[in-house]
Amino acid sequence: MSHTPTDFLKVANLTADHFGFRTADQIKKAPECRTCEKKAPHTVTGTNKRTDSHQGLLSAGIATYCDEKLYAIEGPVLMYTTHQVPRTGESAVSFHVFNVQRSIAEAILIQVARGVASDLGYSDHTVRINSQGCNESVTRYSRELGNYLRKRIDTMPSAARELMKEHPMLALQNLLDDKHELGHSSPNALEYLSDGSRKHFREIIEFLDMSDTPYEIDSKMMGHHECYSDAMFSLDINMADDQPAPISARGGRFDEFVGRNTGERTPAAGLVITLNNSKAPARNPRTKAAKPSVYVVQLGFGPKVRSLLLVDALRKAGIPVLHDLTSDSLSTQLRDAEARGVNYTVIVGQKEYVEGTVILRDMNARNQEYVSQDTLIKKLKRRAGVVMM
Repeated sequence: MSHTPTDFLKVANLTADHFGFRTADQIKKAPECRTCEKKAPHTVTGTNKRTDSHQGLLSAGIATYCDEKLYAIEGPVLMYTTHQVPRTGESAVSFHVFNVQRSIAEAILIQVARGVASDLGYSDHTVRINSQGCNESVTRYSRELGNYLRKRIDTMPSAARELMKEHPMLALQNLLDDKHELGHSSPNALEYLSDGSRKHFREIIEFLDMSDTPYEIDSKMMGHHECYSDAMFSLDINMADDQPAPISARGGRFDEFVGRNTGERTPAAGLVITLNNSKAPARNPRTKAAKPSVYVVQLGFGPKVRSLLLVDALRKAGIPVLHDLTSDSLSTQLRDAEARGVNYTVIVGQKEYVEGTVILRDMNARNQEYVSQDTLIKKLKRRAGVVMM
């Protein structure tokens, strides 16, 4: 199975739109951005772009966030960008979630990656996940790792010994890349997570469990210590006969990286999906999305995860939706649904989450009913005023 870069970008664009991501050009039209006089300098350069393991595509989002004054928006900013990968010329799409500290940011990004892969025909995939933790966690782990490697310095390859002078985690990455036994027997970073990092990682695992996502906790999965903090993940396509994967997808949280490049600690998580061995098209194929007539509202961790899966199910059913999965305010979401002029609101609270139901509210008739999640999509398809893709 093969896909042209145009096909790939069309799928990525539609998936991004459905999950609430917008281009920088769309986001910067907000009044807050246009009238913002405050400047947010950054230090993203060609040098530190190399530390993000994506040839600069992840850190480029930081520069865009600052240069386009997207920081003027107080709430969450979900941005996506199409790219031509430096040096290789491959087609890629990056997704960024700014101003969302909670694990729902990573959950959305993982679901986006799965959605793109599935729509391209690669439903047999596995999520690999690990966490290096916050600064406190990395400091503790680096100390233990350094002690471990120094005791075995005589058995280390020369390249790893040189990298030890810079940072123990760079030496470990080199050992893992070379499949050296010292790398595989090294201390486990998950054992040195702070309480906050452990809680954050556990929530992502709960999402993977609740969504029946095939996943593997890979304690040797690493990212540059100056880039990734807390969770990182990749989507591995399971190919037959050891064929090369047609797409690659990797992401994670990089709050600390944003802080080092801007002087402001901004919660941030990102994802880069690349169509391997491709040539990026001359222009990004844009598709006009239908105006959604359904808004999904949620409140609470369990309902938030269930709503994310519901949003994905509606995508597969061809029903465009609006939502704010990052919001923790029921009233804010309901006001937004009213302001957007949708015909139907689907509400998932704690009671509905436990019972496996949703509240389907007709915004025009001003009535509502409890509906099982299993029959919701069928009901929506039969309702007048529900837009289909």
